[in-house]
Amino acid sequence: MLKPDFAKLNGLLTTVVVDANTKAVLMVAWMNAESYRRTIESGETWFWSRSRNELWHKGATSGNTQRVIEMTLDCDCDTLLVSVIPNGQACHTGSYSCFFNLVNSK
Repeated sequence: MLKPDFAKLNGLLTTVVVDANTKAVLMVAWMNAESYRRTIESGETWFWSRSRNELWHKGATSGNTQRVIEMTLDCDCDTLLVSVIPNGQACHTGSYSCFFNLVNSK
């Protein structure tokens, strides 16, 4: 079984979170070794906040938790794709997904 390579980005792993049912991208966040371990142990997402310099359990204050269904590493083991069943919105703005700001459309 492959393990994440936390050495590449100063101990952080880019983490893309998608809805397991709709496949919509919900958010992108960072995991370190401790948040990765807690995610695996708890079955819910944990991340590393670069701005607050601390661990955070997604939904701890809002109730908008994310139950992990599957985690997949990319070929370089430095990016993680996490499929979840969301319990509420993923975005701190109250939106279902953090990706709602259209930049370009054809």
